[in-house]
Amino acid sequence: MSDFSQLEQQFAFIIEIDRLKAVLRKNKPVTLDRYENTAEHSWQVALLALTLTRHATEPVDTDKVIRMLLLHDLAEIDTGDAILYGDNHHGAEREQAERTAVQRIFGLLPDAQAATFFDIWQEFEDQRTPEARFAHAMDRLMPVLLNLALGGQSWRENGVSKAQVLARAVSQVALGCPLAADWLRDKLDSADAAGFFG
Repeated sequence: MSDFSQLEQQFAFIIEIDRLKAVLRKNKPVTLDRYENTAEHSWQVALLALTLTRHATEPVDTDKVIRMLLLHDLAEIDTGDAILYGDNHHGAEREQAERTAVQRIFGLLPDAQAATFFDIWQEFEDQRTPEARFAHAMDRLMPVLLNLALGGQSWRENGVSKAQVLARAVSQVALGCPLAADWLRDKLDSADAAGFFG
């Protein structure tokens, strides 16, 4: 395969993932009156991980964590976003749809690069490595931070309870970044008293 041919495949991938900017999430950016898109989330959660790496439960390869966080939501180009607290976020059907989506998207790349990207995506999904657990922790932490900054905006809009946040978000944060989980538990008590939950 020629260098130009590989480059064309890589450019096709880059243009395809631009579609992530159109996938809306349930949180709003702190300074804007609109919903964030998944590309914005991916950028911010990667920076969150870069910032908090020293607080990981175990030593992690920061570059690998960032790669996971930049790749893990690309399936949403085909599947859309699913709120963590909804019924359609979990389950075999959703998992298969996401796998099919990333196989299609990564399939735009040269074979070796596609396989590497898929392996990183799968490692994130499996949560068996310190990097995957920390990446998951950051992915769960970021929306909670936005909700705390915005008075529980998406929690109130979507009828999310404190118990749901503790069970589905904070429990995951604790596996990769216990210090952040402890901080969240304290902040969630105050948020509950202030009426941040649906």
